[in-house]
Amino acid sequence: AVRPTEAAPSRAIPPASKMRVSTATLALLLGASGPVSVAAAAANPIRKVVTLLQRMQTTVTDEGKREQKLYDEFMCYCHSSGDTLAQGIEAAKEKIETGTAAIKESVELKAQLEGDLKAHKASRDEGKETMAKAKALREKEAEAHASFKAESETNIAAIKKAVAALEKGAGQSFLQTPSAGLLRSYAMEKADLPDASREDLLSFLSDAGGSGYAPQSGEITGILKQLGDEMAAALEDAVKEEQAAQENYEELMAAKTKE
Repeated sequence: AVRPTEAAPSRAIPPASKMRVSTATLALLLGASGPVSVAAAAANPIRKVVTLLQRMQTTVTDEGKREQKLYDEFMCYCHSSGDTLAQGIEAAKEKIETGTAAIKESVELKAQLEGDLKAHKASRDEGKETMAKAKALREKEAEAHASFKAESETNIAAIKKAVAALEKGAGQSFLQTPSAGLLRSYAMEKADLPDASREDLLSFLSDAGGSGYAPQSGEITGILKQLGDEMAAALEDAVKEEQAAQENYEELMAAKTKE
């Protein structure tokens, strides 16, 4: 009897051999393989791997395109933002230069103002000192004028009394008054008279007994009138000088106060 023909055993590729398929072979398969049916792919394990790799290649390619797009967009952003950043840097530099100049100007102005303030304080102190000195001098001058004015008015009044008494023939009575004593002191100490006139006037003012009065009455009257006129003129000039001094003082004080 004839033995049934035994089917030749199939040569299945071991799993280990499947794993050792080189990358080059897979790439060749990817390039050489065309579209296959689902059934064929399911029947062939290698085809499964190839199909999977094809899908992965499509996915990687799409991701690469997306990444390239993102990269291009990023580079565009970097370029545009770089220009904006450069412009911002230039603007910041200009602001820094402007600010530096403004600070320098402010420092110089501050130094100038401090110098002006120092000079103003020194001027103010000097002005105060000047005002104090002017005030003290004015008070001293005013006091001297008041004393001179009072003395002059008293002497002029005494002279008028003496002249009136002599013209009435009452010279002896005048010599008994305090005014005669004032005229005598003035004639001896301050009167600006020639020596002869001074001696005649003092002789009259000292003649309380009246021994030499009558012959000298006319001459003494003339001396007293002249002396009275001179004293009145001197007093008038002194009053004018005092008024001018007071006006100058007030103007000085006003100017210094304004400063």
